[in-house]
Amino acid sequence: MSPSFLTRHKGLVAFLFISFGATWGYEFGARLGLGWSLVNPLVQLPMAFIPAVAAFAVRRWVTREGFADAGLKLRLRKAWWHYLIAWLAPLAIAVAACVVAAALGLWTPDLSSLDALVPGIPWWGAILVLQVLVIVLTPVYFGEEFGWTSYLRLRVYRGRPVAATVATGLIWAVWHYPLAFLGYAEFSDVALGLAVWTVSFLLQEVMLSWLRIRSGTIWTASLAHAGNNMVLSLLTASLLTSGEGGSLDAIVVTLLMLVPMGALCLWIVLSGQLSARKEAAARPMASRV
Repeated sequence: MSPSFLTRHKGLVAFLFISFGATWGYEFGARLGLGWSLVNPLVQLPMAFIPAVAAFAVRRWVTREGFADAGLKLRLRKAWWHYLIAWLAPLAIAVAACVVAAALGLWTPDLSSLDALVPGIPWWGAILVLQVLVIVLTPVYFGEEFGWTSYLRLRVYRGRPVAATVATGLIWAVWHYPLAFLGYAEFSDVALGLAVWTVSFLLQEVMLSWLRIRSGTIWTASLAHAGNNMVLSLLTASLLTSGEGGSLDAIVVTLLMLVPMGALCLWIVLSGQLSARKEAAARPMASRV
């Protein structure tokens, strides 16, 4: 067993132990011990940074490998169009999911429910507010992306980016599972809900990994992650589960989102966007501003 393998194995075990142990311990302690609601953004905040803390601790003190491949530079000039994609893609996917719902006869187009998102602001203004909020909250979602996409994905199945992305997406999904039992996510059928949720995280990781690889920075993935939560999930839930237009189950809404997400991820994988060659070609660019 080579020293490099031992080092990588030690780092992965430490990262997963900290990420899962600290997060799950906090979630169960906060909900069952203190009675806090995990829906509260302030209660969620510590959870968001635990993967980043784990990755920092492992890089700094466990493996001592440093941060050369962490993708911390913004690279705004070189990767501006990746930032644009990361910012607008969640909104485009939300629109596509609603189009699919309407085409299947599951939703009657009605945007009135969006008027309640930001009191006193019409639906189009609420969307603009959310798009700005995505930028503001990007540093919060960096807490997860620095851990999952910029550490774990680079350490599992080295040289096999597709396998590494799948493994990271599945691990990331399992990390979220307690939320389905602690009042954060409510599914009419928990087993089916977790299965659909898992596919959703897997597809999200494919998209986030593509951004990370092609842009050479973790900040594009962090921006897209913020958009997935604050725009894609929020808009589809508001439009398809409430109001005059629709009252769909959360599982059905997630399935509808998976249609455009799946099509995009299929292109990413089949076109070789996650290939080892593409990742190797992008790596030197990451060192340039």
